[in-house]
Amino acid sequence: MNDSMCRRFLVVRNSFPDQLVNGEYKINDDQHFKQYCSNQKCDKDIDKINAGCLLLFNELFGSTYSFNNHAKNNIDAVYYIIIWLSYMLSLKSHNNITNLNDFYNQYINKNEKYKQSITGVTEYNSYKEIIDKKMDLLNMDNNIISKFYAPFKLLYEMYTNFDENTSNCKTCSGNAYQFVEKYKELNGDSNNNDTSPYRKILSRLSTDYNNLKNKCKGVNDSDFPILPEIKTTKSFVKSSEETAQKIIQSSVQSSEVTSSNSSIGNKLFTVLSIFGAIAFFLGISYKYSLFGFRKRSQKQHLRG
Repeated sequence: MNDSMCRRFLVVRNSFPDQLVNGEYKINDDQHFKQYCSNQKCDKDIDKINAGCLLLFNELFGSTYSFNNHAKNNIDAVYYIIIWLSYMLSLKSHNNITNLNDFYNQYINKNEKYKQSITGVTEYNSYKEIIDKKMDLLNMDNNIISKFYAPFKLLYEMYTNFDENTSNCKTCSGNAYQFVEKYKELNGDSNNNDTSPYRKILSRLSTDYNNLKNKCKGVNDSDFPILPEIKTTKSFVKSSEETAQKIIQSSVQSSEVTSSNSSIGNKLFTVLSIFGAIAFFLGISYKYSLFGFRKRSQKQHLRG
């Protein structure tokens, strides 16, 4: 993030406010929007949002110059466009569009302006390709991703006030405490787990805040509080999988123990059977020996 990129978001916000006017979206200045509307007119609310989205993509990724100077050669700048888009969609309901995936299918996937080839840039060929690299964001609940808009707005206002001049550090740090409080709320959210797209956005905000904080390091009257470390939390699904795996392992071990005990029992039964057979045959042998001895005694007695 840099002040040049943030000014693009500020221009869009001034022309297309992030608050409804009498329950409706309003474009104050359509000079920047007309070329992205059908017949240079954005009659529907969703068309206005789409025009704002295309404008931001053009400003950050529309040329080699834009990508180098506004996005600073970082495709992750698309996170902020998606945050803006999600928030604007959340302001009111739209027919057949309830989440970012719906918007993608109906506008991005069908609009040639998102698919037009961009020359001179090796990292991507079109706006759609950039979005496709971040498809996991589109699968997030719109109400969840729009929560990032408030801290993002504070952050781009800080960068704009900074204007790459350390003499402005005191002024731009005015929003720092508000940003940190919003960040803490997001950090404590149950959706914040190790592998989620939620974590990626939070990490992006953290990196850009700390970059600005470092630029103002040591400047008099500059006050940037330290961000808390991002919580390390395993996702519910991952934890469930691990729990299931432990249960399976425990069952296998139990089965092995049972099998082992059964094997020992079988061996013991076999040994006892052998001893029983020996005793049986010894008994028969003894019986016949005794019977033979008695017969000999009787014969001797008759002879005498």
